[in-house]
Amino acid sequence: MNLRLLRYFTETVDAGSATRAAARLHVTQPVLSRQLRQLEQDLGLPLFERQGHRLRLTPAGEQFLPLARNLLRQADEVRRASASIASGRLDQLHLAVPTTTLNDVLAPFLATLHPDDPVPIVRQLDPRGADAALSSGADLAIVPRPPARHLASHALAVLPIWAQVRRDDEWADRTTVDVGELAERTLLLLTADFRPRQLLDEALDGAGLSYREVVECTNARVAQALAAAGRGVAVVSDDPRFDLTPVAVTGPAGPVRISLYAAWDPQHHAATALADLAGRLAAFCAEQYGPEVVPPTGAETSETVGPTASTR
Repeated sequence: MNLRLLRYFTETVDAGSATRAAARLHVTQPVLSRQLRQLEQDLGLPLFERQGHRLRLTPAGEQFLPLARNLLRQADEVRRASASIASGRLDQLHLAVPTTTLNDVLAPFLATLHPDDPVPIVRQLDPRGADAALSSGADLAIVPRPPARHLASHALAVLPIWAQVRRDDEWADRTTVDVGELAERTLLLLTADFRPRQLLDEALDGAGLSYREVVECTNARVAQALAAAGRGVAVVSDDPRFDLTPVAVTGPAGPVRISLYAAWDPQHHAATALADLAGRLAAFCAEQYGPEVVPPTGAETSETVGPTASTR
């Protein structure tokens, strides 16, 4: 398919006449007319009804027009992508992110991007983890477990798991609560495929305890809303909402916390730019939440080993 002929076709439609289209394309009208006939011959379709100097799309031309526009749009995207690859830069940044991380961490970070940074395109993290997200087209995946060894990664932050209560709750003036105390309350928990729930389950198992009463939620904001309505204690990693007070959760091994990592393919054409963005995101987390969320020394940038991530 000759893209130049397609551009002549769409420009003629947009211009409304062959004369105006020829002027826009900087060709003579006879040359344009020959090119349009050549396109019709190549396609085996009559695209225009010719009425003197006027051209009107045939029914076949009407059906073909959106296909031509889409093909030209894809060709433009290929040109931009190839130029980006050749230069080692990113024009668009495809991010795979868990919902909580998007709301509380990534979206505020995106607000700090510079005009010359790539345009972010965000999708939900594949439950199978970083490998699946990157294989399906993401440039950068934010995950709550150490990525596999073959991926480049940057430890972003270590964030607390909170027991969130109303301001009139007996725990509202406390800074920490033990999992043994939590187990005696009605808890509003995320389902078991969420990392904060898995971490809380592990802490209770470590203490040899079990839950007294649990209401499971598939969304952290719903758990927070129910806590605000007095239905129980929301245990989530989200920032507090609905005027709730956060109380840090501790277990037998100490504070119950969730780690975040950025992961990318080390062979990515813009791997250097991705590493820079991951570093900036880590610095943003430290600025947003304080130095206590900075990962341990030595974990900042590495190719780490570990299982793939589940959703946060």
